[in-house]
Amino acid sequence: MALSVTFFFVLTTLLLSPLVCIAATIGKLDPKFYVHSCPKAKKIIKSIVAEAVTKEARMAASLLRLHFHDCFVKGCDASVLLDSSGTIISEKRSNPNRNSARGFEVIDKIKSALEKAGGPSWEVPLGRRDSLGASISGSNHNIPAPNDTLPTIITKFKLKGLNLVDLVTLSGSHTIGQARCTSFRQRLYNQTGKGFPDTTLNMVYANQLKSRCPRSGGDQNLFPLDLASPTKFDNQYFKNIVAGKGLLSSDEILFTKSKATMELVNKYAKSVDSFFKQFSKSMVKMGNITPLTGTKGEIRKHCRKINN
Repeated sequence: MALSVTFFFVLTTLLLSPLVCIAATIGKLDPKFYVHSCPKAKKIIKSIVAEAVTKEARMAASLLRLHFHDCFVKGCDASVLLDSSGTIISEKRSNPNRNSARGFEVIDKIKSALEKAGGPSWEVPLGRRDSLGASISGSNHNIPAPNDTLPTIITKFKLKGLNLVDLVTLSGSHTIGQARCTSFRQRLYNQTGKGFPDTTLNMVYANQLKSRCPRSGGDQNLFPLDLASPTKFDNQYFKNIVAGKGLLSSDEILFTKSKATMELVNKYAKSVDSFFKQFSKSMVKMGNITPLTGTKGEIRKHCRKINN
């Protein structure tokens, strides 16, 4: 049975939480494409993801981030999974991914399990297919960075067909997961470039962060993106931002730099249902960024390398 890596990569993120397990048609792609060729696909993926998250709660956020970083480079085509080989320079070596992108072993395990699921074997003519290469340049320049200005982040989302609502909503994925000290240190000590901290950051919270994120050293020390409920997918992230306790600069500016984004932050902080409803829509929308279909790309036999 030939299943594209991109197919289960996207489906993995859509099965991470019940809130995104909705029946939605992904553009011109058919969500029931593998119903007959691999009827157990969803069950297998959900089981392996659940096992991985049970072992390490952080893995849910890691897989969501991996999907996000894949889609923002050159479309959702599993290029982020490729290792360096031949003419391919892996996106894993880019600044946003180096020493931080993770979850590859979970994807490998899913691929292996799906290929053992049984059933007839054929090369599917339609549906998601996998890229034939990677783009370390795209990874370095297209993925929104923690220190980007709001206009820059808006532009990066717009170039992928995503609007302001998608931007704020998908930022809500920071309700789970962790970030390294190096991702927010400037907020504590030198936000303006003149040696002053970020005045929008709650000072009590800032002092707590300084205890494990000094001016130098401790770059890899991890901190929860949501200090109140770090392993629960909820709307606490938005409540934190309202209170000046967004960890990353790219989080807090959603509340301080734009009336439009501030209104959305307030809306989601007050209503978890509104956040959940829109998150499912924005996730599906992001997963439909320039997918490879028809004869484009290939269906990889192994997640980390193109076929011979």
